Amino acid sequence: MTQPDPIVAAFAAGALTLGLLAVGLFFLKFWRRTGDRLFLAFAVAFALLALNQAVPTLARIPSENQGYVYLLRLGAFLLIIAAVLRKNFGRR
Repeated sequence: MTQPDPIVAAFAAGALTLGLLAVGLFFLKFWRRTGDRLFLAFAVAFALLALNQAVPTLARIPSENQGYVYLLRLGAFLLIIAAVLRKNFGRR
């Protein structure tokens, strides 16, 4: 299997980072309007996912197979799960 061109890989990582940050900003806007903590959790989770996408490129990590890179993604998904559970099973 051939390795992807590093310039194309960096461009794709940048585009994904920008998209994830844009989605996070939308959730932040919804949180400011409603005050619902679910939207805040989603905004923070998408910021973590954007960091997860940008860090390997900025740190010049050749492969995402490094274990510590996944911790940001794990944190984002755990935050989403906790926020959804709190929303559905929290105090009413």
